[in-house]
Parts: sequence; C-alpha cells; structure tokens
Amino acid sequence: QFGATISITDIINNDIINAQKQSPKLAQASYTKAFSSILNKTNGEQNIALHPNAKLLDSFEFAQLFRKSSKINFFIGGAHGFDEGFLKEVVPISLSPLTFGHKIVKIILCEQIYRALSILNHHPYHK
Repeated sequence: QFGATISITDIINNDIINAQKQSPKLAQASYTKAFSSILNKTNGEQNIALHPNAKLLDSFEFAQLFRKSSKINFFIGGAHGFDEGFLKEVVPISLSPLTFGHKIVKIILCEQIYRALSILNHHPYHK
C-alpha cells in the first residue's frame, strides 16, 4: 500500500528575485544557494528537481520514483532551471517542455503524485 503526506515549502527570497532580473546564470545560482540547506539535511531521501532540459517522464515512469524512497523532496526552480552543480546532487526530471508558473507547477505536481499513487495502488483514477 502506497500513501503520501505532502508538505509544500515555498522558498523565495530577495536574492532569487533580484537574480531573475539580472541573468539566467545568476537565477540558477540563487536557487542552488536557497535549496542547498535542504539538500544537506536529507537522510535517505530522494531529491528530485523539476528542470526544463531533463528527461520527460510519463505517468507510469513518474510512479516508479515512489518505489525508490518513502520520502521525496521535489525542487521547483525558475524558468531557467538549476545550475549543473545542483543537478548533480539530485535526480532531474521534466513534467513538460512548457514553462509554467510556480503555482501551476505545484498543482500539476500534486496531481501527478496522486496519479502515481493511484497507479501503484492499482486504483482506476489514472485512466
């Protein structure tokens, strides 16, 4: 039986806001800096970053992520994604080649988590 508890933490600060106005590289670096403390605190947790140039997964492949770990951290960056250093510390995936606002991505991600758990629990919702 697969289940989930979802906790959403928004980390946006002035560094990120200012960096996004300056350049893609600075924007990527600002997200890495903001998220690095969370990466350092994980013990046996799977860290997944939503990145525009990462591998696209279908719903069945996405569901398999939940077989690997009981705790997963999803990181949502800006429109420019994350820098290479951060991507080496996580599993990068893409939900779509389209760019979405953070509020929309959170809804899509929650729905895909629900769909993944439905697939793993053989519930008909995913069809």
